[in-house]
Amino acid sequence: MNLAAIELLILDVDGVLTDGRIVFGADGEPSKAFYVQDGCAIKLWRDAGGRVAILSGRGEAAVLRRAAELGIEWVQTGVSDKLVGYESILRESGRRDEAVAYIGDDLPDLPPMRRCGFPVAVANAAPSVKREAAYVTRRRGGEGAAAEVVELILRRRGQGARATS
Repeated sequence: MNLAAIELLILDVDGVLTDGRIVFGADGEPSKAFYVQDGCAIKLWRDAGGRVAILSGRGEAAVLRRAAELGIEWVQTGVSDKLVGYESILRESGRRDEAVAYIGDDLPDLPPMRRCGFPVAVANAAPSVKREAAYVTRRRGGEGAAAEVVELILRRRGQGARATS
């Protein structure tokens, strides 16, 4: 697997950028907690020339806000068929499967993982997702798994400082 060929990182949200829990506030609105090291690593990835997309089954304002803060180029939320969303991101970004790393944790992530160049499962992913992955993170979703992947790819490229501490 040629990690140096990876140009685009596509991230699921719930279970990858968050710990997968959905917490409802008093107003009935869901809230999300994002891991700071993942955000730092995403910025580091972008500074190194990488591109980023979010592909999420749920559509929530918190995701859009976090994506804007991190300068994420493509954001698709509320996507029921992740393969359709994946293909749309590839068209918009002008990238091919082999240039994509996809990080997922659950069954809807399997179709894009089967197509991309570097399929990644977080440590707490569903067993079937782990079986399809070329790499399973040591860190859990929402606890630096995305940062771990960025660091791995950048190290293999011989680029930059550590993304995480």
